[in-house]
Formats: sequence, C-alpha cells, structure tokens
Amino acid sequence: MLRFRLLCALGAATASVAALAPVTASPTAAAPVTVASAITKTGCGGERPAKPGGGRYTCSFEDDFNGSALDRSKWVVQETAVTGISALGSGCYVDDPDNIRVGSGQLFLTARKEAAPFTCSGPFGSYTADRTAATIGSYGLFTQTYGRFEFRAKLPNTTIQGIHSALWLYPQKHTYGAWPSSGEIDVAEWFSGTPQKVYPSVHYAGEDTKLSSGYNCLVANSGTQFHRYAVEWTPTSMRFLYDNRVCFTHSWTPDAPLVAPQPFDQPFYVVLTQVFGGGWNSITPSTPTSATTTVDWVRVWK
Repeated sequence: MLRFRLLCALGAATASVAALAPVTASPTAAAPVTVASAITKTGCGGERPAKPGGGRYTCSFEDDFNGSALDRSKWVVQETAVTGISALGSGCYVDDPDNIRVGSGQLFLTARKEAAPFTCSGPFGSYTADRTAATIGSYGLFTQTYGRFEFRAKLPNTTIQGIHSALWLYPQKHTYGAWPSSGEIDVAEWFSGTPQKVYPSVHYAGEDTKLSSGYNCLVANSGTQFHRYAVEWTPTSMRFLYDNRVCFTHSWTPDAPLVAPQPFDQPFYVVLTQVFGGGWNSITPSTPTSATTTVDWVRVWK
C-alpha cells in the first residue's frame, strides 16, 4: 500500500510531502510484550515506566491539557501564514479555535472543510484552499534525545478514506541534512483508508521501507476509545508500544557517511497533526467534512 507522510518543521522555511512505494508486512514485528510501570507522586501521572535495560524513567515533559487554552509555553502552532508550509488535501494550517481547542482536560485537533474556498497566504506565495488543518509542536520549547515519548489519544471515528492523523517526533535541527537524512519518528500514524491499523515508523536515509515501519499494529477501536501510543528510543533501537504492549521494534543502519546511532542521536521535538489525507488515502466525495483527534495527555520520560 502507499502511505502519504506529512513533513513539517515548525518555524522552518521549507517542507515536503513524500509517497512511499508499496510494501509488505514487516517480518521484524515483535510479539506483544507487557511493560510494567511503578507509581510515584511526581509528574507524568505518577508513572515511572520500566526502562528496557533496567531501572525506571523520570518524567521530563507533560501536558494534561487541564486548562481552558493551549499552553503556549509548551506548544507552537503551525500556521501556513507564518511558515509557508501547506497541509495535505488542499489544506491550510491555521491557529483557530475551530481547529485547535483545549477543554474538559483534553486537546482537540480538527481538520475541516470550510464553507467556501479561501486564499491561504504565506511568505512564499498564496494558493486557494478549501480545508483547514491543525498541527502543534514543542519546537524550540522542548526537545529530547532518547527516552520514552507517549500520547494518550482517540483518533477520528470514521472508516471512509481521506483523513490522516499523526503523533510523531521531528529533529529540532537538520544536523545531517534535509529529510530524510536527519530522521523522523512516527509514533502513531493513522489513515482512515485502513482504520483498523495504526502505523509506527522510523525514517532516515538508507531505510528499507519493508522493515522500518510496523504494519501489524492493529487498534480496532482507535476512533471510539482512547489508547496509549509510545516509543522507547535508545541509541540502538526504537521500541513502539501501544497500550503498553510492544507491537514493533526497529534498529537502524543509515547510509554512509552516517553511522548508528546517527541520525537518531540528536534532540527531537514532539508533534501532533490532524489533516486530510493524500495519495492512496485521498479525499473522496464521501470523506467527512471534519475530523478530530482528541488527546488526553502527552508525556515524556528520560
């Protein structure tokens, strides 16, 4: 199947959208493994998950979205008007309460088809759009190399193709060059064209796309119930856990001149995205006119 990937760097000047060739199920998908956690009284819901090599993680970042507005000390909003980066599906990134809202202890990210086409303006020119999209990230505010990054979220409730959601990590600086050389970590990527699956992926120069994404991570009720989506990132591997069970692992060998753990030895920031889909997951006449990812919390441990 083809997968469409949205690439954005908040505050950066350029971005791209890339399609991958059809792939088959990954033979490296790990059997489910339950991960225990201990409870403390400090941060990240009091949880200190067990590290793969022993010991416990320490909370380094969290947002439970308990206020009445987005905490701008933790998040930057992607705006096409500022960055010039456009969204998939004829979309325009906006900072608008119709698209990004906090309330009742949750974050709501919504992609919407607007009542009429409009001009989406940016520093590199303007284009006509008929949809708005939502992305926030901790760009310039919080970054971390290695650790556990986790989201508790409910994805859009639809089985009609054309909607795309992503909970992911992106490098603060392109230390090793433009994408994919500096890497990307998709903790949970969802397409309404395959609603029963959520995809973890590790992207870098030299990746084998048959091995660097998990194609067997089934989450049948992702649109009606909250689930936990996490990655445990070490210098040698990425271990992806859905509801505290490992569903995919990956160790990378980048193209020369890079040597592992490059490019995943640099600080990455947290990104949450809701857009309309593209490519094989393209919009159809039946695609819903709005879709929302609801996030209960974001937590990071080191």
